[in-house]
Order: sequence, then structure tokens, then C-alpha cells
Amino acid sequence: MKLLVAISQQFIQSASNLSALGNGLINDTFLVQTSDKPFVLQRINHSVFPEPAQIMANLSQLNLHVAQKPKDTVKLIIPAILKTQNNDEFYQDEQGSYWRALEYIANTESLESITHINQVRQAGFALGHFHRLVSDLDPSLLYDTLPGFHIAPDYLSHYQQVLTTATNVSRPESQCCASFIASHQHIINDLEAAKQQGLLPLRVIHGDPKLNNFLFAKDSQQIISLIDLDTVKPGLVHYDIGDCLRSCCHNLATNEFDLEIATTLLTSYLSEAGLFFSEADYDYLYASIRLIPFELGLRFYTDYLEGNCYFKVTEPDENLHRAVNQFQLCESIMQQELAINAVITRLKLL
Repeated sequence: MKLLVAISQQFIQSASNLSALGNGLINDTFLVQTSDKPFVLQRINHSVFPEPAQIMANLSQLNLHVAQKPKDTVKLIIPAILKTQNNDEFYQDEQGSYWRALEYIANTESLESITHINQVRQAGFALGHFHRLVSDLDPSLLYDTLPGFHIAPDYLSHYQQVLTTATNVSRPESQCCASFIASHQHIINDLEAAKQQGLLPLRVIHGDPKLNNFLFAKDSQQIISLIDLDTVKPGLVHYDIGDCLRSCCHNLATNEFDLEIATTLLTSYLSEAGLFFSEADYDYLYASIRLIPFELGLRFYTDYLEGNCYFKVTEPDENLHRAVNQFQLCESIMQQELAINAVITRLKLL
């Protein structure tokens, strides 16, 4: 703890107590108390993000872009960067770890599951509003902080390589995962092929808009911020849409896809994003909804086969169980293909 306090004091000299914040699978995050107001301290996972300086440059570019918008048009708070005593955007400790500090947005909470339909409306609006805010930000101004992130064909290729030497494939759950991948791998290139054909343009994306990365105001239950911005980079907005729907529409008890929640979220999302959506953007919505849980299940299962070297786990089979859940969710989506496409068609005509 003394070491963490010392690192915190590189940013704010009066930093004192720390407590763990959130349950992210990649970075270590802490809430730091000071004599003035608390802030968020994060250790950037250097093995996942090999160029921490690029993450901070992207966040600076994002903050600058949003700050130039008329204030009455911006409905989300982008957390400010707190610089070190030496005016740097991050601090590297003696062990080589990279740390950064961000504004703490008080009186807010994140959610792990949907408990009210208004939360769904809020999530859809917030993601659509974020995409609208950055729709005129040139993606070439941002670094690709995670080369290969969301490039699903590359995940499949890596999985196939890992599978040739994996020794933990005999269990029934493992065999089910391998079978599901083999049966549905034809969908893996849906979005990348559309990008290569020029149908889906590169835009600025959040990269990880799952439910618990939205901050709800405790009093009004309105979303006022979108956090965990390490993955902000050039990409396809469809990756964001698919991941947000995967997170919000996943019935954790049954691993089924909740069509009612999806309809509400897409309606709210398109109330903002529909202002810049093209015909092709609508055409590939279903493909994104289907692909993201398949992609995530593939990544979880590959990590399990490799010995859990990417995602944090509390027990050896956790990534296997995560993979099974995602593949069951994907199967539920495919069973509702006609209904989902009917919703998309109706929203397109509004």
C-alpha cells in the first residue's frame, strides 16, 4: 500500500488512502483520497497495451475534440487527465509499470446488470451520443493502440494455431466450444470484408462499451459518462454496437438474447447515431450483433487453451465457462435472426 500511495503522490502530493475500484479484466484501478477531491489511479496493463503513451495521446485528442463542441450539445463527461508533478501524462515506476490518473466523477455508479428498461434507453442514447460527438473526429488523428483488436479473422487464425498444441481440449465443455467454433466460423469475416469493400468506414470508436463502462448519476439514474477509454481508436462503430448489445441483452441466467432490451437499446442508439448512419451501416447491424459474442467466446476459449494469460481469472476454468456462455448467447441470437432483422428494418424506416 505504501508503494501505491507513493505512486499516487506523483500526481497529487496530498494523496493518502487507496481502495480498489471496479472489476475490470485488464487494468488495475484504484480510488485515491486527497486533501481536496479524490481521483482515479490506474496501472496500464503493459502486456495488453504496449504503447501507453499512445493511449494518453488518444485520450488527449478526444478531450480536446469534445471540449471544442458547444457545451449545450455535449451530454457526456469525458474524464480529464491529471498530469504528474513533472507535467507528464503518465508515470513509470521502478518496476517498469505505467500509471495514469484521471478525474473521478463523483456521485455516480456503474451497473453489472440491467434492472430497469430506462437503463437500457440510457445506454443506447449514451453510446449513440458518443459516436455522434466523435463522428467528425478524423480517425487518422488517433493511434491504433490495440493493433488487431476486434479483427475477428485474426482471432480465429490464432485460435487455430493454439489448438494444434493445446492439451486441455478433452473436457465436454471444451469440446462443445471447439464444435461451435468449427460450425460457425464462416461468420468471422462479415465486418472486416465490408470494411475492405469500403461499405463500412473507419470511425472513432470506444472499443469496450459494455454496460459497466457507463456511469449513471446516483440521483437521476441518467448516464453522464462513458469510461475505460483505453480502447478509443479507429475502428468500426459496429464493434461498439455489437458489444453494447451483447453486454446489455445477455440474460445471465439463461444465456439468451433479450430481444425487447435490444429493441429499446437500438431505438435509443439510433435516435443519435441515425443522423450519420448510412444504408450499409443498417445492413450490417445484425452481423455485428451476431459476431461480437462469437468473437468474445473465441477469445475466452483461446485464452483458456493458452493457460489464461490475457483475461484475469479467479479459477482455472473461468475463461472456459465464459466462452460457453458467449457461444450460447450467440446461438440465441442466431435463433432470433428474423425477429432482429425485422426490428432493424422498422427502425431504419423511422
